[in-house]
Amino acid sequence: MTSIQANRLTQYAHGGGCACKIPPGELEAMVAGLTPRRAPDLIVGLDGGDDAAVVRIGGGTAIVATADFFTPVVDDPYDWGRIAAANALSDVYAMGGTPIVAVNLLCWPRDVLPMALAAEVLRGGLDVTAQAGCHLAGGHSVDDPEPKYGMAVTGVADPERLLRNDSGRPGLPLTLTKPLGIGVLNSRHKATGEPFPHAVAAMTTLNRDASVAALDAGATCATDVTGFGLLGHLHKLARASGVTARVYAGAVPYLDGARDALAAGYVSGGTRRNLDWVRPHLDAAGVDESELLLLADAQTSGGLLVAGELPGHPVIGELIPASADGVTLVVR
Repeated sequence: MTSIQANRLTQYAHGGGCACKIPPGELEAMVAGLTPRRAPDLIVGLDGGDDAAVVRIGGGTAIVATADFFTPVVDDPYDWGRIAAANALSDVYAMGGTPIVAVNLLCWPRDVLPMALAAEVLRGGLDVTAQAGCHLAGGHSVDDPEPKYGMAVTGVADPERLLRNDSGRPGLPLTLTKPLGIGVLNSRHKATGEPFPHAVAAMTTLNRDASVAALDAGATCATDVTGFGLLGHLHKLARASGVTARVYAGAVPYLDGARDALAAGYVSGGTRRNLDWVRPHLDAAGVDESELLLLADAQTSGGLLVAGELPGHPVIGELIPASADGVTLVVR
């Protein structure tokens, strides 16, 4: 066994992937008092909690800017690099944009883990940005007790053809472009070392084609499903759009093994916090707690959730008029 194989990266982090995010309720409380300067060219800012910032620069072009990084979600350093890169690029795709340039964000315990591992992480990120046709140009690194990796990404978009989380309207179907279950499988991997290649394949699949398909279908409302889970991100979308979202639980697709991992208890703290956060806004009468945990499962590099129908992807719900009692999510 080589030194690279001997180091299980997930054992050097308190959490894994997007499940290590600050809980959504705490995050919203933290930024509630921040009031950035308003400007007419800032099309998408802090208000709606969207996936990226969008600034109009003229000539029919807008800049899309985002940053995303996290602790190891898998043990293989190359795969972790690929996953983190795909996840960071996803924020641009979720806005209907095209990533143009990215820079690395690397935190590394240089006295604990070999730098050869860090090089493999960076190689994974480089390969995925090349696949996306996005330049990767340098970045920033710090010595840190926990390994973390991700990217800051800048893209471009047509300001008149954006995907936003505040433009949903009643009557639109909800389409999901990747199956859920990444979180529970990653938790099982962290605990046991058991690999799940199909989960890695899902996490490293770019949301580029789904973004293009959404724009081609005339969609204007979308978000990606990451650390706050399907229910968390859908709650934000429904709240920003002034609607209620109905989810057909039986229509939601899951990765093979996800239900087994849930039954075995591999549920992250982030997933439980996601469910606690949306519960006051949730009508899920008759739905099992285990089903709700899967719907709140903290995803890493998940798919797009689009208000509209996309060929080849399942419709998992619909947007309906806003509920008078403050419910943003109905699960049946």
